[in-house]
Formats: sequence, structure tokens, C-alpha cells
Amino acid sequence: MLSLTDNIVLVVAAMACSLLFGVLINRIWPAEVRYAAEDLVGWQLNVLATVHAVILGFMLYTVWTTFTAAQLNADLEANALTNVYQLSAGLPAAPRAQLEELARSYASSVQREDWPELARGKIPDGGSHRINQLMWRVLTTVKTTTPSESIAQDHALSELSTLTQLRRTRFLQSTERLPGIFWCVLLVGGVLTIMSVTVFGSRNYRVHFFQVFSLTLLITLALLAIADLDRPYQGWVHVDDHAFQRADRAMHETD
Repeated sequence: MLSLTDNIVLVVAAMACSLLFGVLINRIWPAEVRYAAEDLVGWQLNVLATVHAVILGFMLYTVWTTFTAAQLNADLEANALTNVYQLSAGLPAAPRAQLEELARSYASSVQREDWPELARGKIPDGGSHRINQLMWRVLTTVKTTTPSESIAQDHALSELSTLTQLRRTRFLQSTERLPGIFWCVLLVGGVLTIMSVTVFGSRNYRVHFFQVFSLTLLITLALLAIADLDRPYQGWVHVDDHAFQRADRAMHETD
């Protein structure tokens, strides 16, 4: 889990390391000697940089897709909760009052308990789970007396089933990570690309400095973006609980 400060420190550290490596390589292996020995390496650098760029772009797209899916799942879960609350209006008085109170409690519990737990990398097992079970108990024991009440109960059960499934999906998404082998490929590829450009680049010192600086910055930012998006409920870039805040307000406004 990376904060904004962590991201800034890592960017600065990566930049410092790459530039320091450039200074050291120039002292150990001067540019005039390097280029005299290996003058035709441009195509090799292009192949290496292109391969790493393709891998980097694919991984970034993958984690962004996962992140947006987590955001959509949270929105759909809050929407299903609102639908359960609204459908409870068609039930008899006693179960209607119970279900409305449970729906409001669920929204509050998700904000107060689930999101902080997810931010710490834990799976919530407290209030929202118990509330979900109580909602099932209330709906499955409703004694309907009219066709409209039966329809409302049937639709509410369907929405509650969707809510339960989306809740489980939210927990599953919070634990998904890029496999370690992928991080190995990304990090090794980034280091090799930066080292290659540091060793072989422009003969002009200022141009070479700019090449190393810009490439290191770009690769580091891309890797940090992947790291941040890979944990959709943690860090400074995360799925927020705004959907449940809106649902909570909407349910209280209809009281």
C-alpha cells in the first residue's frame, strides 16, 4: 500500500539512482571508449525498450481494467441496496420497517467498518455480514397477503441476492494482486532498459542526461501507477465509498 508521499520518495530515489549510475559509468568507462568499442547498439536498445514498453502498457491496462471493475462493482452494490430499500415499501408494515432500518444500517456499516478494513488489506467480517443475514431472514419470512406484496417480496429477494453477490465480489477484488512473476518481469525489464540507455545513448552529455532522466521518470511513474491500481481499495489511489454515501443520503431523505 503506497501513499502519495511513498510515491514521491520512490520517484526521487529512482531518479537519483539512475543519474548516479550514469556518473559512475562515465568515470569507470568513459564515453569516448564506450562508443569506440560498441558504436552500433541503437537497434538493440530499440528492441529492448519496445519489448518493455509493450509489457508495461499491457500490465497498466490490466490493472486499470481491474480497478474500474472494482469501482463499478461498488456502485452496483450500493444501487442494489437502494433497490431493496425502495422495494420494501410494498411489504407489510412490520417487515417494511425492519428492512428499511437494516438497509440504512448496511450502508452505514459499509462506510464505517468495511472501507477502513479494506484499506488495511483485511476482509471485513463484522457488521455488514450480520446485517446481510438479517435482511435475508426478514425477507424470507414475510407473510404476504396480496399479489402486490408477493411481487415486492420477489423483486426484493432478487435485489438482495444481487447485493450479496456483489458484496462477495468486492471482497474478492480487494485480495486480487498481480502475480509476483509479473512484477519480476516489470522490474527487471525497467532496470535493464534504464541501464542500457544510461550506458549507450547520445554522445552529447546534456542530451544523454535528459534521455536518462526522462526515461527513468516515465518508467518509474508507470510502475508506480501499476502498483497503486493493483490494490483497488488501498493507498492514495483507491475505490471510494461515495456510492454508499449517496445511497445512505437517498434512504434518509425518503424517511
